[in-house]
Amino acid sequence: MNLARVTELRPRGSVLYTSAMNHCLRTLGACLLASVLAAQQLPTTKPESVGLSSERLERISALVQRGIDEKRIAGAVTLVARRGQIAWLKAQGMQDREASKPMPTNAIFRICSMSKAITSLAVMMLYEEGDFLLDDPVSKYIPEFRNPKVLVKPASGPSYTIPATREITIRNLLTHTSGITYTWNADLGYTYKAAKVADGLVQYDGTIQDSVKHLAGLPLLFNPGERFEYSLGVDVLGYLVEVLSHKTFNEFLRTRIFEPLGMQDTYFFVPDNKLNRLATAYTWYPGKGLNRFPDAPIVEGPFSYSADYPSRGPKKLYSGGAGLCSTAENYARFCQLMLNGGKLGGARLVSRKSVELMTHDQLGKISSDQAFGLGFGINAEKGPLSELGSPGEYNWGGFFYTAFTIDPTEQMITIFMAQVHPDSGRDLEGLFHVLAYQAIID
Repeated sequence: MNLARVTELRPRGSVLYTSAMNHCLRTLGACLLASVLAAQQLPTTKPESVGLSSERLERISALVQRGIDEKRIAGAVTLVARRGQIAWLKAQGMQDREASKPMPTNAIFRICSMSKAITSLAVMMLYEEGDFLLDDPVSKYIPEFRNPKVLVKPASGPSYTIPATREITIRNLLTHTSGITYTWNADLGYTYKAAKVADGLVQYDGTIQDSVKHLAGLPLLFNPGERFEYSLGVDVLGYLVEVLSHKTFNEFLRTRIFEPLGMQDTYFFVPDNKLNRLATAYTWYPGKGLNRFPDAPIVEGPFSYSADYPSRGPKKLYSGGAGLCSTAENYARFCQLMLNGGKLGGARLVSRKSVELMTHDQLGKISSDQAFGLGFGINAEKGPLSELGSPGEYNWGGFFYTAFTIDPTEQMITIFMAQVHPDSGRDLEGLFHVLAYQAIID
């Protein structure tokens, strides 16, 4: 609609004029948003144009189909991108096996701990704005973490606590060296459960602030900085983002990361109009095979998990460590941002130097064999390659059998998305990674 023509029709202030102007502005805004999203789409290409073999990539299809035929997974979406272009994207099997609903390439998956990398990026964005230093104690911003205590379990007699030798730093949270753990831990799991600490994998009637403040008063497994222990520290970081940005964590991710990157299918809670694309979750147990996830949460000691938390319940918990859902293509945009040194299209979220820091081993002598940066595991940093890949590639996975790898050497991204827990032990994701790399022919 021509705005000048609208002005000629009615004087300013008329109902028709105002309505038409609002319509035009909404239309213009929608067009601009569509243009931005289109610009952020990773282009697709023939594999050979980026040094990959079409014939060899088809081995991925055969592998996934074998997993489906053996009833180890119901379906999957696999993606391989190289040099900024998607060379392989394929959906196989069923999104919902019982409903005979085929898996689409834009299926939405519970990515669980793949949320941690995105949360780490959010933290580093605030770091670049001068809000903190990595070795600041987290109690400077969340006072409940002052004066931490460490659990002591003697050979006989009751457990007790002693003062920690140091406070938890933001770096400790990013590197899982804080002394915090998860509810499945044998020593502290029931303590976490009794205190109503959330893991992000089951419905929770509370916010990330509520859960983190419950967690803050509990004992640590060890003194901060002593060792690596996979933990709820990244959920603490999600709340830290809220404290520093004065926004909900959901709002920060949406406005500062997802919208600039065109990740329009990434959510904590999948909206009603997209629930038809949420992949069904399954369990796999020896002797029982593949079965639809039960309606009630699965309870394993103090640890509970469900599959309906993205769609049902209070929908108030924005779990930085486990809560997000996404598609293969959406997550590939995040990966490409990292591979590009913090930039995708017209969006610069962090500097190249921050990406270098995030993907540099932070554990040092704490771990003789494992390398971990600020939010990512790092391959072959402290030993030889165990499988096909590149030294320095960084990666992580999720509870419901999803995984990604970002390889700066080969300029390559691999993403595997399925929905099963426990998995069958077939290691389809690991085999997929090998098959992606054996397809390199340049």
